[in-house]
Amino acid sequence: MKENDEPVSDEEESEEEEFSELLKYTVAGFAGGLIAGSLLDFFGFHKSPVGQWLVRTLSGEGESILEGLYAFRRRIRREIGSLAEAYGWGKLFGMIAPWIIDWSSRILGIDVYGIESFYIPYFYAMSDQIGANVSGFLFIRRKAGPSSRAFLVYLREPVMLVSLAVIFVVPAGLLAARLLGFSPKTQILTALETIVANLCWLPPLVGWLVERSRAQ
Repeated sequence: MKENDEPVSDEEESEEEEFSELLKYTVAGFAGGLIAGSLLDFFGFHKSPVGQWLVRTLSGEGESILEGLYAFRRRIRREIGSLAEAYGWGKLFGMIAPWIIDWSSRILGIDVYGIESFYIPYFYAMSDQIGANVSGFLFIRRKAGPSSRAFLVYLREPVMLVSLAVIFVVPAGLLAARLLGFSPKTQILTALETIVANLCWLPPLVGWLVERSRAQ
């Protein structure tokens, strides 16, 4: 209940529920990556390129698949578009880029375990976040009007600002870890590197906390 006993709107309750769902999807993606990594290591596929692709996809983008399905379900129901739905669509469309970057790097002979390849886990962890941020801004622009006004609204959206922050913070952390000697030489280490880099759960968490505070 808000101040002056003003009832919580259905839209606000819906937004809180949506961001809560996105957080659940992130946990499911992390679990999938760890399980896949454990099984691959157990059977001796420690450095399998296909295994790494699978583990990184689940650890860094598993939630994007589920969030995309969530957005599709909302669209099928013909419900009014929301920021969480736009966020989910953006993450789904942004998840293909790291596959191209990963396999292109291997074809070019780049050491995927060395310092120079720190960008590979970054894109697995963050390309969907970049897509979500762009999609979120387009959603805001569609509702707010001119780009200048949309940008001001964007700057007042905690979810978008946190999303933008993690996009720039993560690569610095990954590079630092590689410089200190970390190398994903097993599938479990591959999963852990991607999970630690995958701060995509922060924007939905902020969104959930914001909507929860607004609902009180």
